[in-house]
Amino acid sequence: MAAPTFDDIDALVGPATPHFAYQLRARVRELIEDLPDEHPVRRYGEEKMDLLDRLGHASSLAEDGAREPQTRIGWETIPSSAPAFDPLPKRE
Repeated sequence: MAAPTFDDIDALVGPATPHFAYQLRARVRELIEDLPDEHPVRRYGEEKMDLLDRLGHASSLAEDGAREPQTRIGWETIPSSAPAFDPLPKRE
């Protein structure tokens, strides 16, 4: 395998969502693990791993956060905004 590049790391981290942050963090770690500590791509990867860790941790705390107000513009169009006991009608 070729040496990892900044672009390789960006390709993994760019589309990150909180749901997959820790899986992507593990992939970045595997990608850079053989690089020397002072290698610029390794340092960049470690910075992105920290970012992914914060992203994943923040989403794991979402259940403790305040709910979005139902008065927020566009709220009525978000299917996940409805409670399970009163779902929005299916789109046609």
